[in-house]
Amino acid sequence: MRKFATIFSLFNSKKNFSVSLIRNSPRCSNQLHPNFRNLTQNCDLSLSPLSSHRSVSTTAENPSTLNANPHQDQGIDFPGGTVELIPEMKFISESVKERIPCYRVLDDNGQAIVGHNFVQVSEEVAVKMYTDMVTLRSMDTIFYEAQRQGRISFYVTAIGEEAINVASAAALSMDDVVFPQYREAGVLLWRGFTLQEFANQLFSNKYDNGKGRQMPAHYGSNKHNYFTIASTIATQIPHAVGAAYSLKMDKKDACAVTYFGDGGSSEGDFHAALNFAAVMEAPVIFICRNNGWAISTPISDQFRSDGVVVKGQSYGVRSIRVDGNDALAIYSAVQAARQMAITEERPILIEALTYRVGHHSTSDDSTKYRPANEIEWWRVARDPVARFRKWLENNGWWNDRAESELINNLRQQLLHTIQVAESVEKPPLAEAFRDVYDVPPSNLREQEQWLKKIVEEQPQEYPGNISV
Repeated sequence: MRKFATIFSLFNSKKNFSVSLIRNSPRCSNQLHPNFRNLTQNCDLSLSPLSSHRSVSTTAENPSTLNANPHQDQGIDFPGGTVELIPEMKFISESVKERIPCYRVLDDNGQAIVGHNFVQVSEEVAVKMYTDMVTLRSMDTIFYEAQRQGRISFYVTAIGEEAINVASAAALSMDDVVFPQYREAGVLLWRGFTLQEFANQLFSNKYDNGKGRQMPAHYGSNKHNYFTIASTIATQIPHAVGAAYSLKMDKKDACAVTYFGDGGSSEGDFHAALNFAAVMEAPVIFICRNNGWAISTPISDQFRSDGVVVKGQSYGVRSIRVDGNDALAIYSAVQAARQMAITEERPILIEALTYRVGHHSTSDDSTKYRPANEIEWWRVARDPVARFRKWLENNGWWNDRAESELINNLRQQLLHTIQVAESVEKPPLAEAFRDVYDVPPSNLREQEQWLKKIVEEQPQEYPGNISV
């Protein structure tokens, strides 16, 4: 547990590290893991005036008792603690003078920053993190090309965001429940979803877990505790809170984790979820990929606050801002967040600052709304894969030969998975009408018959390997 104590200390340091942790409604130190208790002596983790006290009464005190108090005009009792009364009219500023800093371990050249503090990673884990990051990028490149060739209808890449995907997954347990958006294929990859399974979903064949009923790149796997992706923005966030509360009620040693973009924080579901999680003290980790763009909408048009991290404080959620292109920083922050979420039964918000190098999807051309030189700078200067590789090489854990073998093997594997997935027949049409009702209603049966008739009358419009 030494590594958790290390990163917990990092979360609360103000002098040596570029890190900020917003602490709200914290618990008593005797509720923390034993290895944390001695650290809390120097941390501001005592009960604050805004701490959660479910047993505090909202009933007014006896008038005679109030009159006996000479300081009755200095504060007002209110659920959560006493609120100070002042004679001056003061509005809370709409912004702070200084922005919340960003926690980082590696610089752009893969060198550890002086005074760094992070959870130590073994060679085995570090190499798997890197190979999965490279695998994710290779997947994106080849599957994107397959879409451009007309072999699949849609695809979404995670180019530039590989560290958030893989490093966060590495810091979690397989028992933790994941509620992704549509740019977290790397999380599923880390958990053991095979390249063939990815291809089967993209080509909607009969081996697709979703039976061909979901858009390409909308994966799901019950086996891997990875809920099926939905296209609708932010709907997965409150779902994650509900799952986390269930884990808490069942006293499971696990948490829920949900991913979303900066655009998702503009949805009502995000705000409702944070409030619900804070009030119900649910063990859930909110991971926001702030990549600067919600499709074509820049963050300057999304919010006027200091990013997303400050929103946690307003709801009473402990929060941290992390360099999303630094795999070690992400790994450390998520592992520490998981420990706090479970042992303290509290939600944690992580804002990962990154950049979407690729287009939003194959339906988008991002050069229409952002300069090409901006994209190129992030692709070259801030590449998370190259940065982590340099760190591995400095440790003697990776070299050019291993890189060449990995790239060549991945390309052969991916091309093979495409050929296999493409040759497998589609699910029967009847599968589109199953698994919702125990007994399908009459209107659904009518739709099924209508669809079968259309396919029979216009076979040229449908795949030839589909069973009617």
